[in-house]
Amino acid sequence: MRSIGVSVFAAILGSVLTLMWTEGVLPHTSEANAQPTLQPPRAQTPQLDLPPPVKLELPPGLTPDEQVNVSVYEKTNRSVVNISTLTLRPDGWLLRPVPSEGNGSGSVIDKSGHILTNNHVISDARQVVVTLFNEESYPAKLVGADPINDIAVIKIDAPPEQLFPIALGDSGALRVGLRVFALGNPFGLDRTMSTGIIASLNRTLEVQENWVIKSIIQIDASINPGSSGGPLLDTQGRLIGMNTAIATGDSRSMRQSAGIGFSIPVNLISRVIPELIQHGRVIRGDLGITHVTEADDGLRIARLKPGGAAERAGIRDAKVTRQRQGPFVFERIDRSTADVITAVDGEPVSTAAEFLGMIEQKKPGEVVELTILREGKSINIVVTLGGDEPVQNPPQRKRSI
Repeated sequence: MRSIGVSVFAAILGSVLTLMWTEGVLPHTSEANAQPTLQPPRAQTPQLDLPPPVKLELPPGLTPDEQVNVSVYEKTNRSVVNISTLTLRPDGWLLRPVPSEGNGSGSVIDKSGHILTNNHVISDARQVVVTLFNEESYPAKLVGADPINDIAVIKIDAPPEQLFPIALGDSGALRVGLRVFALGNPFGLDRTMSTGIIASLNRTLEVQENWVIKSIIQIDASINPGSSGGPLLDTQGRLIGMNTAIATGDSRSMRQSAGIGFSIPVNLISRVIPELIQHGRVIRGDLGITHVTEADDGLRIARLKPGGAAERAGIRDAKVTRQRQGPFVFERIDRSTADVITAVDGEPVSTAAEFLGMIEQKKPGEVVELTILREGKSINIVVTLGGDEPVQNPPQRKRSI
């Protein structure tokens, strides 16, 4: 009887140990004499404030192309907003201010209510109203603007559950021929999608005199007035650019699309947005050269900022002499004394746009090496950039949309 009791006890003990092993109470070992290993604690998954995933229920019978089209729209259309503006513009020979309404597009970029759009959509606006996908409208305020790159960030106070931030892509990985989608509100038609391809890369687009945006994306997707500020998307529904302008025909059809559109690349946008949210503007280094003229051998310095970085480094501009004759004062400008810039940090420059583009990416305190021609000799001068001043809103280009 005692042997039966021992056997029953052993069987029960074995069952308990097996259960403890399978439930993870006892460590697993691959061999009988193996030592238990210490497992590191599981990393805590950060709680991100992201919108819930879109559950796509595609109807049966769609072609692969149709599945992509529907998927992109379903993922992103709630991220696109309609922007309505009210400005005062002069009217008639008396230049009386009259109300003028405008329309544009934008993209939700976070749950805090920040909206990405073009600067020309909201510049000079007395009132800005953002309408979300659910037809709810909210007044918006300007957070920051970068007029020279035609980028602006505005903000609305909307409930987070109504905001669906758009995913950011990488414009550096784009290739000509890739399929793209443009979303916006052309002619006020909410959240309209068109499709096309990347027609070219690294275009330049002049948004103000002597200032161009480089690395512009050229597309053949249909965009029209009201599409400004809307997202350009890849086949995964990621933001790769912001639609900003269209090529047009003659002046009589200036407001009609010719099938060629231009988008600001997302990599430039990603660099600018944090500064706009934090500082309200982009902080750039100031070279202290206020005006240059294009010459056969480079860029002739026409005017320096008094006490600016270039003047402190020994750069010379045109010599100005003043002579009084009776009640009048005459100025004589001797441009032959001005330095001619031929290169910046060893890279040749021949246009004012190229020169400004090279300096635009520099920050206060950084140094640049200017190669200049002075009295027939080429010399290098190192300039430490100073702080910048706020840039005034540039005049708007007619081909903006």
